[in-house]
Amino acid sequence: MSRAADANALRVTLRDGAVELVPLEERHRAALGAVCAEDMAIWPLYSASYDPDHFDASFAILLGNPGRIAFAILNGGEVAGMTAFIGVDPARGLLEIGNSYIAPALRGTGFNRRIKQLMIDHAFACGFRRIEFRIDTRNARSMAAVAKLGGLLEGVMRQERITWTGHVRDTALYAILADEWSSPCGA
Repeated sequence: MSRAADANALRVTLRDGAVELVPLEERHRAALGAVCAEDMAIWPLYSASYDPDHFDASFAILLGNPGRIAFAILNGGEVAGMTAFIGVDPARGLLEIGNSYIAPALRGTGFNRRIKQLMIDHAFACGFRRIEFRIDTRNARSMAAVAKLGGLLEGVMRQERITWTGHVRDTALYAILADEWSSPCGA
């Protein structure tokens, strides 16, 4: 029998060289807002928008949501995006990684892989056995990135949610299991 997962242990700073994931705080608001404004075209693919018109309200909801353990993503000490552990369920040993956004200049550079690797390694070290990724089926880039990490597509949940634009979204469900994970660190 595996040990119980520890949700409280998830709330730490994670580092890989110049890449840091630090618990999201009010002090990150302005810098994250500026980074989120760098890609206005992406927000219709997200459940909630962090574009300039919606940023403050979405940021307040994210900070105030006890069901999310949100992080500011730093690169060399500068805010470069955000991500979160969502739906943390220690009793079942599962959680979701989501609410992720990375500055456009860092996409396609391996930066996302480093962030997700930190999060996955840490979640499994904290006793979680299953990590899920729920992605809008229109977001081919994110689905490819999760598949590259080793996420297995388990299916598509049809009309799973209504996004901030009113779009009725089909959601691809990917998962990585602890006993299947082989950290690509150093590989």
